[in-house]
Amino acid sequence: MNTKTFVSRLHFPPRQFWWMLTAVTAFVLANLIDTAAPLVVVYVFALMQLAQTETWRQAFYPGLLVGLVIAALNLTFFYTIFAGGAVALWLVFAVWIGLFTAAARCCLRAYGSGGWLMLPVLWMGIEFFRSELYPLKFSWLSPGYSFANGSVFNWIGWLGVYGIGLVTAAVAAGAAYYWLRRKLISAGVLAVGMAVLGYPLIVPPRPIPAEGTVVHIAGVQLEFPTEREVLTRLNDLIRRHPSTDLVVLPEYTLGEAPTTALKEWCRKRQVHLVVGGKDPAPAGNFLNTAYVISPEGQVVFKQVKSVPIQFFKDGLPATSQDLWNSPWGKLGICICYDLSYTRVTDRLARMGAQAILVPTMDVADWGKAQHELHGRIAPARAQEYGVPIFRLASSGISQNVDASGKVLSTAPFPGQGEVLTGDLRLGPAAKLPPDRWLAPLATVLTVALLATGIFRSRKLPAPRLDSTPSTSGVSEPVASA
Repeated sequence: MNTKTFVSRLHFPPRQFWWMLTAVTAFVLANLIDTAAPLVVVYVFALMQLAQTETWRQAFYPGLLVGLVIAALNLTFFYTIFAGGAVALWLVFAVWIGLFTAAARCCLRAYGSGGWLMLPVLWMGIEFFRSELYPLKFSWLSPGYSFANGSVFNWIGWLGVYGIGLVTAAVAAGAAYYWLRRKLISAGVLAVGMAVLGYPLIVPPRPIPAEGTVVHIAGVQLEFPTEREVLTRLNDLIRRHPSTDLVVLPEYTLGEAPTTALKEWCRKRQVHLVVGGKDPAPAGNFLNTAYVISPEGQVVFKQVKSVPIQFFKDGLPATSQDLWNSPWGKLGICICYDLSYTRVTDRLARMGAQAILVPTMDVADWGKAQHELHGRIAPARAQEYGVPIFRLASSGISQNVDASGKVLSTAPFPGQGEVLTGDLRLGPAAKLPPDRWLAPLATVLTVALLATGIFRSRKLPAPRLDSTPSTSGVSEPVASA
């Protein structure tokens, strides 16, 4: 294929640029303004419009560009961390958006009007795979997290973040189906869908049951402190909050296992302490570990980080997970980025966790945008499982989240030395949301749909978008030789 032919095949119809702009604008606003979260429906709707093209390239490349712009705007901290390498990582995210638009075009061409019913499944399957299954997994920037801001109660949080994505894609597919010939119906589907999704933005949070064991919990934001600074901050905390039962310190608070001085402090103050440190491992490696020190001055529980951050020296992955059978109930502990992976937190839920503690290292130099983006995860997980989460970050944004996903209190960014206190109410054990079995099924169905869709498409003549109305009321690709 010569260059001229290749460029001609990549020619975007003018309408593609407007849908690209719509997709980017809707996504940015949905994640910038709490009450604009339902705009993610418009984002997915615009991507489905990009799928209605003559060639797969005309669907893939606009989707790729949309994903690249969204990644560059929302993941600017990648540049701070990786410099020029950030572009490659932005492209990793963008490829999945382009894959969706190309795959959606394949389904619409191969299955006709029936293809619209498949697009929500396609969206869920691709989102789950790119977030949880392949090596460079990255779960942020999914539509479900747009609703997860701690100031907003999300009544559909029990569906799970991938379940919310499925509902979002279903509304978008319904609107896109009617767009070309029945715009009034299409606009109505969008309006009703966004209103239903946005309903919790204007109603008060669901009350949390009063029963359950209460733990007086506190934490101090510290980034690479000395042991002397740790002890000073702990003494100040207890002096100001003497009723504290449990203290949490961030990931990597210590560069080693807990020292005698720290254990002695717990014995003297008669409190439990969860603190991040390093457990030595063979061949110069280490285990990124959260230690639990009892009021007797003994390490009574340890949990290693399950998913070390890619491209960082973050220790060896955990070989097992367990719950800490605390004096108040069963507590799950996951470290920092672990909270972003459902396969990690789901194991804690299956074991019966009544609350989750999350010592976290978010370096101040990564910037406020990264901290805000990471701060969406804890409310989402609390909504999904119906259990409280206490997330203590090295430089903010730390959160005490109740079982409904409402953020009760926070400590700010960068906030060195800031204290976060609150009550952790342990109620019923965590329950898995329904998307935990729906999403893997959707991934399998996505592979099957694409395989059969590609096979069917090969037997069809080259497509041409025509304005001839179909019996369904939408303009569909009309085959031409």
